[in-house]
Amino acid sequence: MPDGDLDRTAAWSRQLTETHATLRERLRRLQSDLGGETAAGFDADGADGDLLAHCLGFCAALTTHHEGEDSGLFAELLRVRPDLAATVAALQEDHWLIAGILTTVQGLAGETQAGVTAERRDAIRGELDGLAAIMESHFRYEERAIGAALDQGVADTGWTRPVFALRD
Repeated sequence: MPDGDLDRTAAWSRQLTETHATLRERLRRLQSDLGGETAAGFDADGADGDLLAHCLGFCAALTTHHEGEDSGLFAELLRVRPDLAATVAALQEDHWLIAGILTTVQGLAGETQAGVTAERRDAIRGELDGLAAIMESHFRYEERAIGAALDQGVADTGWTRPVFALRD
């Protein structure tokens, strides 16, 4: 692999870490929006404000990231590093668990159109707290296990765009 290509792949491990940092921050902002009766995203009457939009935007960004990993990055990684099959399988299992939580969060956020009740807010907060814990563990593991492989060189077969370009 030419030196320029190796430099680029080393940058991909940094981009992976930066992408995860962005997703963490978006989740923290969403959690902050659930802070209280008149927290950002809620008016004094308990209307949902931008909660649904924030939830849907965050869920879409995280889903796109994970789908890009599953269908692109991991496939290419396994092609050049079949020894990482167990690691990739564990990461994909995490993606499946996270997708389930995201589905629940989206459903609860959609229900807020009828009004934000304390129960709905608490339910969303609980789901987001669980999601934050799983995401943190998942991201740290992925950065350690996959970051090193990226630094050793994995061809860009188109997987970088959905993995690194977060969309809401």
